[in-house]
Amino acid sequence: MYCLPTPLFSGHIGDTLATVRTRNLMRNLLATSAIVLGLSITGTQASAQDLPGKGVKVQPIKSSIAEETFQTVLVSRGLEKLGYEVQPIKEIEYATGFMAISNGDATFLATNWVPLHDDFYKNAGGNAKLYRQGTYVTNSAQGYLIDKKTATEYNITNIAQLKDPKIAKLFDTNGDGKADLTGCNPGWGCELAIEHQMDAYKLRDTVTHNQGSYPALIADTITRFKQGQPILYYTWTPYWVSGVLRPGQEVVWLEVPFSSLPGEQAKIDTKLPNGKNYGFPVNTQHIVANKAFTDKNPAAAKLFELMKLPVGDINAQNLRMRDGQNKAADIDRHVDGWIKGHQKLFDDWITQAQAAAK
Repeated sequence: MYCLPTPLFSGHIGDTLATVRTRNLMRNLLATSAIVLGLSITGTQASAQDLPGKGVKVQPIKSSIAEETFQTVLVSRGLEKLGYEVQPIKEIEYATGFMAISNGDATFLATNWVPLHDDFYKNAGGNAKLYRQGTYVTNSAQGYLIDKKTATEYNITNIAQLKDPKIAKLFDTNGDGKADLTGCNPGWGCELAIEHQMDAYKLRDTVTHNQGSYPALIADTITRFKQGQPILYYTWTPYWVSGVLRPGQEVVWLEVPFSSLPGEQAKIDTKLPNGKNYGFPVNTQHIVANKAFTDKNPAAAKLFELMKLPVGDINAQNLRMRDGQNKAADIDRHVDGWIKGHQKLFDDWITQAQAAAK
């Protein structure tokens, strides 16, 4: 008669058999789980491989205006969602930036102002080399402003009044008798327009166009305003300045005597429907990209076409930057917050972009 060996486990033989059954069951469950997990991982990998941007590097660029980072990162987020490998943003001024995109050294710029940058666009090859579809931002205004107190006291409404040395001297900050205009950085589209208008409106003898670092110049302008001194400056929207020096409250826009812009903008009538003429048309902003890239990447092209960002949202974010939330981590948080607040819209952009690749 065969005798059972002494159990290796404590307890009765029934307990030992139950333990064996439990172990076998666990092995089966683990095996099944491994198969399911393997399928899940395989499915995820397949999904990742299906992303239209997988393995494709993208190089975003922007100008030296820090407040353009928000718009640029938002576009990058969309591209990343499509699988593109987005590189850190490179800083380059507009004229050179358009050429870099045309040559394929950069992929996209999120802040192509139309018509302000029309000469840059044309000189870089235009539609043959560049892709620009859809409108990213509307209602981008720009022009000349002075403090409301001085405007009211001396009845100043038009920049042509600065041809009068007595009026110009009111805005003199260095004692040379000429008005000091806080102007536009070399290399920006607005620089070309201001320099053209200085001649067109015959302001050279009485006005100095101060250029350099716009953030530093405008900070000094705001300091003078707080000290009760007259100020004369150029600015644009979206930008935080108009949230501090508010048109119609602390400051007023100056009109120009007639429409006059350089190059591709020469034939533009800058008079607004209300009859006011501030010297610049209301611009739109667009994402401009390398055409060879968009031809090969219809998903990215579709995303560039679809994206829209309200100018008020940019103004609000820019003001947060001015108030100290200007680190890269802050801007990333602002972008993430915007996406979360517009998740359905953002997801729809991605869905349509993915569909364009099929």
